[in-house]
Amino acid sequence: MTTHYTSSSSASIKGCCCCLILLFSFLLLLSLAIILILVLAIKPKTPHFTLQQVTINSINLNPPTTVSLVFTILFTARNDNIVGIKYTDSTFTILYRGVPVGRGVVRGFYQAAHSQKNVQTIVSVDRNNLLAADADSFVRDVTVYDRVELRVMGDVSAKIRIIGITSPAVQVSLDCAIVISPSKQSLVSKQCGFDGLQV
Repeated sequence: MTTHYTSSSSASIKGCCCCLILLFSFLLLLSLAIILILVLAIKPKTPHFTLQQVTINSINLNPPTTVSLVFTILFTARNDNIVGIKYTDSTFTILYRGVPVGRGVVRGFYQAAHSQKNVQTIVSVDRNNLLAADADSFVRDVTVYDRVELRVMGDVSAKIRIIGITSPAVQVSLDCAIVISPSKQSLVSKQCGFDGLQV
């Protein structure tokens, strides 16, 4: 009698365990199916990240010892998705005549659905970043031509979060050729290209 009771209990426990495993498997598959349907319904769009404005904060030219330029770059991020986007830190390299002369960082931030947000970074270019020949050209561009051509390059990475699940990162590569006027202390022209890919 005891043996029969023990074997019945063991079979009952095994049956319950199998039922629980099947239930959890079903719930997991159902959750994945719901997430997949939501992702397909939402159709995540690549975020737009554009360079809007460049403002010169300070300029100090006293060659050969002092050559410095500090400016602020304003970017606009636009989220056309129906869910929010989380951006990670983004680093932008500033080039003069093909040589890196400065770096700007935009800290990570969250952007709500269907919104536009302005973010900025401050960049400093000084003689330590310029080669001797480039420093002379830089001074000439500022003092004689009132026209400094720079290139801004960087990658922006963002993720969409849906009911606790984070999507694969979407990366946008930004590449802008800009011309700034030291006398006007502002942006004269810009030509930007960008490429979005999933990583």
